[in-house]
Amino acid sequence: MLLSRRQTLRLFFSATTLTLLPTSPAWAQDSPEPYTLPPLPYPYDALEPYIDAETMELHHDKHHAAYVKTLNRALAPYRQWQQLPIEDLLRHIGQLPTAIQTTVRNHGGGHANHSLFWQSMSPAGGGEPTGALADDIAATFGSFSEFQDQFQTAGLRQFGSGWVWLVLTPENRLKIYATPNQDSPLMQGDMPLLGNDLWEHAYYLTYRNRRDQYLEAWWQVVNWSWLGDRYAQYRSR
Repeated sequence: MLLSRRQTLRLFFSATTLTLLPTSPAWAQDSPEPYTLPPLPYPYDALEPYIDAETMELHHDKHHAAYVKTLNRALAPYRQWQQLPIEDLLRHIGQLPTAIQTTVRNHGGGHANHSLFWQSMSPAGGGEPTGALADDIAATFGSFSEFQDQFQTAGLRQFGSGWVWLVLTPENRLKIYATPNQDSPLMQGDMPLLGNDLWEHAYYLTYRNRRDQYLEAWWQVVNWSWLGDRYAQYRSR
């Protein structure tokens, strides 16, 4: 009898001990890569003047691509882990073989974070959210303006590279915080709704060291329509 994907995952994670498959170079060469670089949903120059075309090209084609390549290489000996969506892989990072946990944390996190980042921006972005998301933001933070101030403050206070997030907690509450490097809120049990990349390669060509100006300008490209749909999807679960 064939098991559904949900049944397979349930059985997989109910095991207290995981048996790892041995490394198999021949198999790894023949198997397609489990994770792929998603295409940008708009041209490189679509977000100008807020994010320049060269930054977008380097950020997507070089940085994000490198995360995907390194993640696939790390998982090559472990066939069973390749079957999971990247979100589930990060949620269960503590169950991974210790030899690859750091690599998956950094490069799997980089892949998940950037895949969300591209979708959360649009040439037609900016403005303010509407509907249920707008109501929840106002109820949680006091107003949309106060939400923006808290989000930007968290981004400015993050020392070094990282991300600033709007997340939905397991209790269906909105929360703002920053994470270092490529750490994902998924590893804390939260669902990332909106994240801004604080690594210098995300903004340095235009803004140099002025992170505050980048954070301020970024609101002009936030895709609130997409974010409202994402909020509704995970709020109802």
